Amino acid sequence: MDKTVINHIPSAAVNLIQSLIENENLVIKIKQERKTRHGDYKKLHNGKHQITVNSNLNIYRFLITLVHEIAHLKAYQEYGLRIKPHGKEWKKTFQHLMLPFLNPDIFPPHVLPLLAQHFKNPKASSDTDTDLALALKQYNPSNNNKFVFELDEGVTFKLYNGRIFRKGLKRRKRFECIELSTGKLYLFNPNAEVEILE
Repeated sequence: MDKTVINHIPSAAVNLIQSLIENENLVIKIKQERKTRHGDYKKLHNGKHQITVNSNLNIYRFLITLVHEIAHLKAYQEYGLRIKPHGKEWKKTFQHLMLPFLNPDIFPPHVLPLLAQHFKNPKASSDTDTDLALALKQYNPSNNNKFVFELDEGVTFKLYNGRIFRKGLKRRKRFECIELSTGKLYLFNPNAEVEILE
C-alpha cells in the first residue's frame, strides 16, 4: 500500500486496510479538497479500480471514507453493477467491512458509540449524521468554520465559493437560508460547514 495512504489513516488500521485491498487491482489516489465529496470510486476501462479520497480529511474521516469507497468496489464485485450506489447491498457490505475497525485502538472511545449507531443504517454520507459529524470535526485542523446548526437564527455566513447567506428557520431537518445577493431561499443540511461573517 502506498505510504501516502498509510500517513492518512490511524496506524492501527493499516493492516486491516491492506488485507481489504490486496489483490484488488486497485489504485488509490489522494486528491486536493473537493467541496462536494470526500471520495469516490470508479472502475477504469483497463479493468483496474480507482478510489480517490480528499487529502484534507482527518485520519478518522479519511478511514471512514476509504472503507466507504472500498465497499462500493466489493459490493459491485459481489452483487453486480446494476445495484444502487448506496442501496441495501452497499450498506450491508459497508457495515461488514467497517466492523473490524470499530475498536478503541483505531477510533477514540467517545466516537465509537456514534459510529455504532451510524452503522446500523449507514447513509451515503456520514456528514448527514449530526452527532457523528460534530465528533469527527474536533479532529480537523482548527479553523473558524461552524456547522449551520450551530448558528443562531439571523446570522450571516459565507460558503467556500464566496456566496453569502442569512440563516433562517428550521424546517423538518434542514434550515432555510436566504442568499443575500439574490433573495433566493435555499435549504441547508445542518452539517454544512460555513464561515461566519461579522
